[in-house]
Amino acid sequence: MKKEYNITAYSENHIGLLNRVTIIFTRRKVNIESLTVSASAIKGVSKFTIVVEVTEEQVKKIVQQIEKQVEVLKAYYLSNDEIIYQEVALYKVSTEALIGGDQIEKLVRKHNARILEITKDYTVIEKTGHSEETQDFFNELNEFKVLQFVRSGKVAITRSPIERLSEFLKKRDEMLKVLDK
Repeated sequence: MKKEYNITAYSENHIGLLNRVTIIFTRRKVNIESLTVSASAIKGVSKFTIVVEVTEEQVKKIVQQIEKQVEVLKAYYLSNDEIIYQEVALYKVSTEALIGGDQIEKLVRKHNARILEITKDYTVIEKTGHSEETQDFFNELNEFKVLQFVRSGKVAITRSPIERLSEFLKKRDEMLKVLDK
């Protein structure tokens, strides 16, 4: 049965890796719902967070293929219950709509959003939350004609104490030292 999975991959920062990782999904005809790449807690190591809707068997095979990439240090998959995650959404509305009454301000407060910038022509509002929350805010705010809307991919950390990457790297370095002797 298909389910939403979050693939996390830690890698060295090399040109072309993102392309090779996405080809793994293309070959399997798997759509990437969300992709976020950022620095990790370890200098020089990037963290990929990739959201897909597949079977567990498919996600296992994808993770195995990702780990075969030379620059990938470690990859694994988790369900939404096993992570803490957020997305950021930005909304651009006419400042005239904001000034025309207090309805937008009430919506901003109701949805725990915040106003980032106000100009004479437009106002930019930010909302952090799960995609359902940011979509609900969009639906209500769109009564005032949202001019632009964008939502980031998932940013996630694990709930459980998965083997820390630094511990994994330390074990790997110790094994390499033994093999070099």
